[in-house]
Amino acid sequence: MKYALAIGQLVFGLGLFLCAISPAYSRGGGLDAHGCNNNRKTGGYHCHSGPLAGQFFASQEEMLRKLSLEKVETDKN
Repeated sequence: MKYALAIGQLVFGLGLFLCAISPAYSRGGGLDAHGCNNNRKTGGYHCHSGPLAGQFFASQEEMLRKLSLEKVETDKN
C-alpha cells in the first residue's frame, strides 16, 4: 500500500511538471530576422515581435512591403 501511494505521488508530480513546462514547447517554428514566421496550418504570415507584432499578412512579400512603407514614413518624421 505504501509503495502504491509513492508511485501515485511520483506519477502525479511528473504529470504536474510536464504540464508546467509544456507552454515552453508549444510552437516549433522559429522567427525570421523581422520577428515573423509562416503559419503552416492556415497559410499566411504573421509577426510575433518587432514593429509589425500582432499583424497578419498573406505572404512574407506583403509584410516586407508594409515594413518598407513604415520605414519610409518613419524616415520622413
